[in-house]
Amino acid sequence: MKRQIFTPEHEAFRESVRTFLAKEVLPHHDQWEKDGIVSREVWLAAGRQGLLGLAVPEEYGGGGNTDFRHSAVLAEEFARAGAAGPALGLHNDIIGPYLTGLGTEEQKRRWLPGFCDGSLITAIAMTEPGAGSDLQGITTQAEDRGDHWLLNGSKTFISNGILADLVIVVARTTPEGGARGLSLLVVERGTDGFERGRNLDKIGLKAQDTAELFFHDVRVPKENLLGELDGAFVHLMTNLAQERLNIAVVGIAAAEHLLEITTDYVKEREAFGRPLSKLQHIRFEIAEMATECAVTRTFVDRCIVDHAAGELDAVHASMAKWWATELQKRVADRCLQLHGGYGYMTEYRVARAFTDGRIQTIYGGTTEIMKEIIGRSLLG
Repeated sequence: MKRQIFTPEHEAFRESVRTFLAKEVLPHHDQWEKDGIVSREVWLAAGRQGLLGLAVPEEYGGGGNTDFRHSAVLAEEFARAGAAGPALGLHNDIIGPYLTGLGTEEQKRRWLPGFCDGSLITAIAMTEPGAGSDLQGITTQAEDRGDHWLLNGSKTFISNGILADLVIVVARTTPEGGARGLSLLVVERGTDGFERGRNLDKIGLKAQDTAELFFHDVRVPKENLLGELDGAFVHLMTNLAQERLNIAVVGIAAAEHLLEITTDYVKEREAFGRPLSKLQHIRFEIAEMATECAVTRTFVDRCIVDHAAGELDAVHASMAKWWATELQKRVADRCLQLHGGYGYMTEYRVARAFTDGRIQTIYGGTTEIMKEIIGRSLLG
């Protein structure tokens, strides 16, 4: 089915993203996977290409384009290329809204130009060793010391954790406030007491740096409070729909690309003297995955349109996230199986997609949390 949601402007942007990937990303990605981190140069190149700060107002150096469809195009093309190293989606679509929507004028002028030109890489630090989806379990604390906050605690599984110059830290500012006693504090590179642990060794997304962060008596200036004091819970909930939709966009794009690769493979690969595609079981497998992808694509595209119009709610974003990522997981598993032994070799795209995509059902809210959100909306 021909997609109906993009205009010629979006397709022109898609071509520019593909050109960027071919020139600045794909020739280096294998090396980044070995290094466990991308070069800072690719971030600067993305800034020069206009791929950072798409929705940031032009006065701060951004693109001034709040149409989420451009972000969707960017996410789709990086997913299709298997280029998970440069976490542009995290930077643009997850962290960007906090800075533009909550930042003071002084904060915007201080941080957004670097955010847009690639000289200032960002991360958000929410997860702790003992607290993931449950915000009430956060123990990182910030004590009011008059002209600054004194921050103590640790975070883990932080994407961009090694490269980040600016980290939005979710910390407890009112001990007795539960999830409602949390605030967002911005910690900048080089601040005394802010240390990075090891670059975590993951089963996939090898080129994307993921780190432990430690805060020991870190003095955070009062002007680095982002948003309202004790307002982090509401701020986080407000931006989760876009985060989850972005993950869903990646999920369906990755599944579709795996299906394309596998369809070509079974046409070429022979068994028992004829192509695999001539076997009824193989045709049924391809037919099932193609149908599941087509149905999922229709729903996710509707969510993209709704979000671009400011109408996507948390429930439908949760539906998109859990369904598209679980489909991605199933498709990756089935496509690897159809590749046989070659599917287990890391030189094949399907093998890397199998491990890279496994995190999709976990971060941004697990599948189980998504179902809980949907269930509560229906059953109270």
